[in-house]
Amino acid sequence: MPDGDAGSLAGVALLQELSLGDLEQAAKSARWRSYSAQEQIIDRQSEATDVFFVVDGRARVVNNSVSGREITLDDINAGGHFGELAAIDGQPRSASVMALTQCSVAIMPQDRFMELVENHSSVALKVMRGLASIIRNSTERIMDLSTLAANNRVQADLLRLALNNMDDDNRASIPPIPVHADVASRVSTTRETVARVMNDLARQGIVERQKNALVVQDVEQLQDMVEEVRGE
Repeated sequence: MPDGDAGSLAGVALLQELSLGDLEQAAKSARWRSYSAQEQIIDRQSEATDVFFVVDGRARVVNNSVSGREITLDDINAGGHFGELAAIDGQPRSASVMALTQCSVAIMPQDRFMELVENHSSVALKVMRGLASIIRNSTERIMDLSTLAANNRVQADLLRLALNNMDDDNRASIPPIPVHADVASRVSTTRETVARVMNDLARQGIVERQKNALVVQDVEQLQDMVEEVRGE
């Protein structure tokens, strides 16, 4: 893709509090590239330490089990970023990343990224909060995998998506409609289990499939179901 400019990075959450001049310098220091859907962006164990800012499209962070099964760790939408762990500690990549859709990214070298972290408190604070979120989500996921049955893990994953896409106090719209195979990958179960749980929730009036989104009509009820099995 052609090189981007400050406007291209203005939508990146991590950089939104930078001045126009700082954004222009960040844009100049980055390499710009487009990836096709399903194309690999980062390979696990790669020793590269660049940080990637998603300008357009979506990317998926994955790992593979010993048996070769792909496990989804996170989806990164436009405005998000990835690769900061290797930039911070200099260690090999901890996961692979692939483009879910046509994806345009700005690729920033480690030294320039660390300059931003060291010189801009807003960037440093957002990086710290992002790492804290990764730790919290990982801890919760480990507990769910260790203690919850497969159907409850599906409910917990749906609740996480709902809480990130709230319309009002008790209703959420999740676009696009979650693909059963993707949910199964995140919670280590089968597509059949995901389909069964989704159908059960639909019969209870908790979720409803609409044209472009899965609508959770009663987030509180779904949350109560998850908290009950978690013992909260």
